[in-house]
Amino acid sequence: MTELFTVENLISLVSLAVMEIVLGIDNIVFLAILSQRLPSAQQKKARRLGLVLALVMRLLLLLTLSTIMRLVAPLFTVLGRPISGRDLVLLGGGLFLIGKAAHEIYGKLEGPEAEAGTTTQGTASFGGTLLQIVLLDIVFSLDSVITAVGMAQQIWVMVVAMVMAVGVMLIAADGISNFINRHPSMKVLALSFLLLIGVVLVADGLGKHIEKGYIYFSMAFAFLVDLVNIRASKKAKAKPVVLHEPGRPAAPPGP
Repeated sequence: MTELFTVENLISLVSLAVMEIVLGIDNIVFLAILSQRLPSAQQKKARRLGLVLALVMRLLLLLTLSTIMRLVAPLFTVLGRPISGRDLVLLGGGLFLIGKAAHEIYGKLEGPEAEAGTTTQGTASFGGTLLQIVLLDIVFSLDSVITAVGMAQQIWVMVVAMVMAVGVMLIAADGISNFINRHPSMKVLALSFLLLIGVVLVADGLGKHIEKGYIYFSMAFAFLVDLVNIRASKKAKAKPVVLHEPGRPAAPPGP
């Protein structure tokens, strides 16, 4: 028992838990964007179920390390570069994120659906939303597990770190989602963040690794600037920009 709780294992546990929480930010943002189209009564359920499914997938992948090794093994070669199952998963997930983020940004800023007289809330089905969450959970889980295997030696350290990280995300998910949904500029920044994550996944799938730390730092700085702007606009009692939403009439053109 004492061999389990060594200083090295405890340091690995804390470090990995923090890393898993950081890597889970994109998961929370994606859940916030998807859940806003569900009826209000289903949004919280979708976010929590999405995070629980993410934890289940991480643990299943972690307990089948041989599967991960097969995913890393080359399947075929394109232009002299070996392509593995992991590369295909990252490519598919990255392209899905880029397409989803671009579609949502267009809908928020251009909003041709606004003329249809429908509302954003309740336009998506719970099953369809859950399917999208599961697909991206697979991508995020693969990234998370590969990181865990590289940072820790003991399986129990990886399992406890992932459970701790998802626990923190469950606590923070509702607050982050509500905050993003209340502020139009935060919605666009969140979608831009997902767009960048998609680009990173595609690049990684093509063999060009980009450290996510650069993306996280850039977006954290952008969010900080936007927070300052929100606080300043509240003091000045400035009217916030209204994005085009399905069912919401477009703002009248300026003079």
